[in-house]
Amino acid sequence: MHSPILITGAGQRIGLALAQYLISQAQPLIITYRTRHASIDALEAAGVTCMYADFSTDDAIFSFIEQLRNTTSSLRAIIHNASSWDCEDNNPDYSQLFDNMMRIHCKVPYLINMACGELLQNSESHHSDIIHLTDYVVEKGSPKHIAYAASKAALDNLSKSFAAKLAPKVKVNSIAPSLIIFNEHDSAEYREKTLKKSILGLEPGSQEIINTIELLLNSNYITGRTLPVDGGRHLK
Repeated sequence: MHSPILITGAGQRIGLALAQYLISQAQPLIITYRTRHASIDALEAAGVTCMYADFSTDDAIFSFIEQLRNTTSSLRAIIHNASSWDCEDNNPDYSQLFDNMMRIHCKVPYLINMACGELLQNSESHHSDIIHLTDYVVEKGSPKHIAYAASKAALDNLSKSFAAKLAPKVKVNSIAPSLIIFNEHDSAEYREKTLKKSILGLEPGSQEIINTIELLLNSNYITGRTLPVDGGRHLK
């Protein structure tokens, strides 16, 4: 039996699409979710181990880690996808906003990585992986999502530190996407404006992230790096 891959925040959107793809590849999976969408029932029916985790407190994080370690003795990879898209305009409690962003995007991956290095080392595969999903805004910041951008930049930096700490068995990298998929409620005006931000001008879909994750999982020689998936947005 192959070691499972852990995906955080896999109940919807990119995380769910990735989970569905890995199921099709007969890859054992453990996923976390905060809201129990109907998709969780479908994942469980497909044999995925689905763990509730809100990660809102240190105790909740440590409880999840203990549950994880009681569930498996090894991991093929950890994919940190859990995220919160919050901004200063929507949350005037800036102190709480900053703490929330740093917790979900940086503290949670940090504590999981620190606690689960042994599980990754125990994988039967030649190498194991940690993949952090960051954001294009790491490169240039964001005046509308300041705390969010700072927390994703911190997560990007963790890739470098953990790559050095866990080598050579474990490779650690980041993927920095810009637009991947729109939300159903996004207006036509917003969609048009957002598409114009990249030189390729398209909505690539979740498969683009899946392809990049597959590249990293299959590579023997990429670690401590950030792969941009942004349609050439930096060239606009």
